[in-house]
Amino acid sequence: MLYKKTSYYQKYKEQQAGKEEEVERRLPFRIKETARIDFEAGKMILIDKPLHWTSFDVVKKIRTTLGIKKVGHAGTLDPLATGLLIVCTGKFTKLINTYMAAEKEYIGSFTLGAVTATYDRESVTEQHRDFSLISKDQMLQLLPAFIGTIQQRPPVYAAIKKEGTALYDLARRGEEVVPEQRTIQVSAFEITAIALPEVEFRLACSTGTYVRSIAHDFGAALGCGAYLSSLRRTRIGEYRVDEAQHLEQWLDAMEQLQ
Repeated sequence: MLYKKTSYYQKYKEQQAGKEEEVERRLPFRIKETARIDFEAGKMILIDKPLHWTSFDVVKKIRTTLGIKKVGHAGTLDPLATGLLIVCTGKFTKLINTYMAAEKEYIGSFTLGAVTATYDRESVTEQHRDFSLISKDQMLQLLPAFIGTIQQRPPVYAAIKKEGTALYDLARRGEEVVPEQRTIQVSAFEITAIALPEVEFRLACSTGTYVRSIAHDFGAALGCGAYLSSLRRTRIGEYRVDEAQHLEQWLDAMEQLQ
C-alpha cells in the first residue's frame, strides 16, 4: 500500500535531531570493577546507532566506557544510516560472525533523477534526468527483478579490499576500480511510499548486500537514476531495533554503575 504522508523515517530524524551532539558532549566515565568483569565475561548490547556516527565510533565509546578491549560490532552501518547495531563484549565477540550472517531488514528512501559517485548523499549529485513521467506501476513492475538470488556490483566507494587496500582508498586516489559482482539474496523488497522524487522502501536481504547499490540499480532500471537518501536498519536475524537502546540511554544506565 502506498502513502504520501510524512514518512516514519522523517519523523524519526526529527525526534533524534541533536541527540548525537548530546552524546558527543557527554563527559567520559568508567563503570565499577564488578560490572566491568560481567562485560568481560560476555554480553550482547543492542544499540540504535545515531545519525552521523560510524559503527566504530559506537564501539569506541562503549569500549572506553567499559574499560575493556574486546568490543566489536556485528555489521557496519554507514554514518548516514541509523538503526540496529549489535555490539558484543568480552567472550561474546566470538558470536559476531554468527550475528553478521543473519538476514538484515531495512527501511529507507532513494531519490530519483540523479546519481552520485558513492550511490548516496555522501557525494554531489550528477547526471540529472527528468523523473516526472515515472509512474508507480513502472516501479512496481521492476520489483520482482530485485527479489530472490541476484547479482550485485558493490559501489566503488566501499570498504571491500583489493590486494589489502580498501576500494574507497583506491577510488579517492583516482585509480580505476571495477568491483567484482557478488551473489546476494533478497527475500523482500517493497515500495512503501512515493512522493517524487523521494521513494520509500522496505528491504530484507542477506549479509554483504549494499543497499546503496540496490538504489543505484533501481534508478538505472527506471532510466532516470537514483541514489540512497536515507537508511535505517530495523532487524538483524531475530533482533529488532525496537529492542535497542539509544546510545544516550545506554550511557545513562552505565552511569548508574560507577
